[in-house]
Parts: sequence; structure tokens; C-alpha cells
Amino acid sequence: QVQLVESGGGLVQPGGSLRLSCAASRSIFSINTMGWYRQAPGKERELVAGIIISGSKTNYADSVKGRFTISRDYVMNTVFLQMDSLKPEDTAVYYCNARIQGVGVPDYVYWGQGTQVTVSS
Repeated sequence: QVQLVESGGGLVQPGGSLRLSCAASRSIFSINTMGWYRQAPGKERELVAGIIISGSKTNYADSVKGRFTISRDYVMNTVFLQMDSLKPEDTAVYYCNARIQGVGVPDYVYWGQGTQVTVSS
């Protein structure tokens, strides 16, 4: 089991920045991948950024490339999402995700409770 607790959301003006944090209840060494998803009202949940914990390889949605950066801290067992140059269309609930590869069974997937990000003037 992994509990994920997000923080750092809030209201910010267009062009501003926020940093989201996702704290895991266990060592992230035991997790294969972590990522940030978002869901805006009336839209499906979409992947924003992902990271392979051991190798630190990252991937991003085209809409956030060059503006968002995902990173991890082994000591804090935390994954971060630095969001710069925010746009109104970035407004959504952001969810942290952790995936542990299953052996002979489906992967174990865990979600945080979500944190609201609102970009508005």
C-alpha cells in the first residue's frame, strides 16, 4: 500500500508559478513510476508529467512541455511538479499517481486525493 498526499495547489494569476508536492508513505525506491495527472471540469483525466523513479527519465504532455518540470527527492520520498508560465487552461484538479509493477499480477496503482489549481486574473 502507498498513501499519496498532494499539496501546493491554489489560485495564481496567468504567467505565475506553483510547485506541487506529492509525499509518499513509503520509500519511493519501491515505486516504479510516479506522475501527475489533471482533470478539468467536463474533461477526462489526462497525464501531465511522469517520471521513472530509478532512472529519472521523464515525459510530459505536449501542452506543458517547457513550462512544467517533474522531479523526485529520495530523502523526502516526494515527487514535485514545478509549474511555470501558468495559463488559464491549466486550471484543473491535479492528482498524484504511483505505479508499482506487478509480477504475474496487474500493476498496483495508487492515487492521491487531488489538489486544485486555478489560474485566473
